[in-house]
Amino acid sequence: MLQQLAQQATATFCMVFGLLGCATNDVTGQDELRLMSQAEEIRLGDKQYPQLIQQSGGRYVADPALTSYVQSVGQRLAQVADRDLPYEFVVINESDWNAWALPGGKIGINRGLLLAMQSEAELAAVLAHEIVHAAAGHGANQTAATQLGRLGLDVLGALIDNPAARQASAQVGSLVLGGARAKFSRSDELEADRFGMEYMRRAGYDLQGAVELQERFLAKSKGGSTVSLFATHPPSADRVAANRLLADRTNGGSRGEQAYLAATQSLRDASAGYEALAQGIQAYLDKDFVVALSLADKALKLDSREPAFHELRGFALLGLERFEEGLASANQAVRLNPNYYRHYNLRAQIYQGLGRTSDARSDYQISLSIFPSKEAQAFLDRS
Repeated sequence: MLQQLAQQATATFCMVFGLLGCATNDVTGQDELRLMSQAEEIRLGDKQYPQLIQQSGGRYVADPALTSYVQSVGQRLAQVADRDLPYEFVVINESDWNAWALPGGKIGINRGLLLAMQSEAELAAVLAHEIVHAAAGHGANQTAATQLGRLGLDVLGALIDNPAARQASAQVGSLVLGGARAKFSRSDELEADRFGMEYMRRAGYDLQGAVELQERFLAKSKGGSTVSLFATHPPSADRVAANRLLADRTNGGSRGEQAYLAATQSLRDASAGYEALAQGIQAYLDKDFVVALSLADKALKLDSREPAFHELRGFALLGLERFEEGLASANQAVRLNPNYYRHYNLRAQIYQGLGRTSDARSDYQISLSIFPSKEAQAFLDRS
């Protein structure tokens, strides 16, 4: 009943506002209020994208072939999406299980989540889910919800003659304004699951990958895990059951287990290094710099291409006031990933320890041009 009332309220909104905000959702085929054009969505995503990459841990650069593989799977799915957007896929250098989508089609997935999966079909399930969030305008609709709130839903409700539709408009308004403060809603998540599996089917993937993925998430959440993905994409037995029902109706499709394991092999080979990295960061925070240095060296033996391992070593040496050695590690981190702000902040701190204030200022300026960190800004304000 409430859904019917909400649809009636939406139709009335469209009649009231006409061309201002009424559009058909390319994914669902439903009429909806949309106060942001596609060009505005793309501009918003383009603006948020580089900052979110920096905040999330920077790009994963140790194995460019892995990033190319993820991008190829993403583009295979994007080609069958219901909405043509400039889809782009990035691997984030962070251990947490997470993936995200921005308005306009910018999509990120953490290396930690890549390590957790076992097949290309599972990867396709994650990427297809995020593609739906972008294609259906879920992120853009959150922004639009805030704009809708500014219009004054009480005034809008007064324009509606039908009492039932007026009541629904108030309920819909409350829901969308609440959604603007949260992440994706439960209905958004179910929608992304459903149509994401449809995109998997169109692209030729085994839909059981989506079932296995949700089962993996649910098991992790029951173990008391506080994975950041679960804050925005909460797993549930209902989602597993819904995915299983959809998958059971479709036979066949590619699982891509061997291709996936081959593509992620170097990441798996370095998995103990990433565990050492997490332990080393904690040791550094606990001011146990000797242990942090030992763990950094352990990680580097497994993969010297990973700038995060060099960064940890640099921070440990900074804590031990072994500045010249620390500078060599910071230089390596910058060389391997010159587009991550935190490496410059590390090197700037080491320059300060060496009394090279001018070099520290230069690095903080570079850092600030990449991402507006408080550390860099505070130093530049003082100098």
